[in-house]
Amino acid sequence: MTTARGDQPQHDAGVDPLEWLRAPTDPACDVFLTGTVFLDIIFTGLDSAPVRGTESWARGMGSSPGGVANMATALARLGLRTSLAAAFGDDHYGEYCWDALEQGEGIDLSLSRTVPGWHSPVTVSMAYEGERTMVSHGHEAPPDDATGALPAYPPHARAAVASLVPGRGEEWIARAARGGAKVFADVGWDDTGRWDLAGLADLEHCEAFLPNAAEAMRYTRTDCPRAAARALADKVRYAVVTLGSEGAYAVDGATGETAEVPAIQVSALDPTGAGDVFVAGFVTGTLAGWPLADRLAFAGLTAALSVQEFGGSLSAPTWDEIAAWWQQAQGHAMQDPEALRGRYAFLERLLPAPGRPWPLRRAVPTIGFRAAHP
Repeated sequence: MTTARGDQPQHDAGVDPLEWLRAPTDPACDVFLTGTVFLDIIFTGLDSAPVRGTESWARGMGSSPGGVANMATALARLGLRTSLAAAFGDDHYGEYCWDALEQGEGIDLSLSRTVPGWHSPVTVSMAYEGERTMVSHGHEAPPDDATGALPAYPPHARAAVASLVPGRGEEWIARAARGGAKVFADVGWDDTGRWDLAGLADLEHCEAFLPNAAEAMRYTRTDCPRAAARALADKVRYAVVTLGSEGAYAVDGATGETAEVPAIQVSALDPTGAGDVFVAGFVTGTLAGWPLADRLAFAGLTAALSVQEFGGSLSAPTWDEIAAWWQQAQGHAMQDPEALRGRYAFLERLLPAPGRPWPLRRAVPTIGFRAAHP
């Protein structure tokens, strides 16, 4: 038997990017997603990869909900009403993750359940030299109705976010699309090595597909990420290929419009979850009806801000943080003010007045503190 925990979330993102188009008949949910929630333990400040037979000390450490929680938190912090269906362990890790997502971030967990006797999956992430290495442990939730698995029919929503799995379809994706949701999808590395685009069975239901450059080129058998994006635009409305330090490139398959936006150069502390934050930014801009180039710029900005902080979910920026960055960036000696205003002028109509100076101080993410500490 599973136990539901339906307390109403308390978090307020401060800005509603969809305010101008909301109507009384709209679905209660902006974005639905499902997947596995991990407890992430992140070590940063390593000088190099751990060496066998030695002990390495990290200069920084944090913990936060991870896995699908990265995407859910990024969406919620950008003001989208987010619903997550996931199984949670009934251990302290599961309790921490549930409370952090529901009470801390305002994510709707009414479709999620706590599974007695099932322990939370855990990932240890080590960040060094701009990259990361991860070690994970966990077991799939029991495969019957007592697990708190995804309900047979996803809720009515404006959008859904999915991670495609080569060779495997997910019925909920097709149902979400038939219900009117725009499906945004990414994909993981194909360990089989086949890289068969036809094997991504649910791609036909997707509004947008957002692979990285290596994935896109392998799936399309091209040697250029921009050519890969154009090929993928035959399959989906929006093909978006992330180019790492070069930014991102997108093609609108319906109109033929293309957009390319360079990356913002930042000092990266921890890249965990940056891809999820990028997708969340693109989803936000798409649902709000922004021009394609603005969506790319916003997605890249939110991802860049996230890598300067610990953790996947806890590093996702809020609108207050975006506003503080915008104020600071316009007066920075290394920035071209005209180029900056040209690329990010659309933010002016969205951002709250910055209430705190950049950079912002965050609480250190950890487990165990019961009261606020200075």
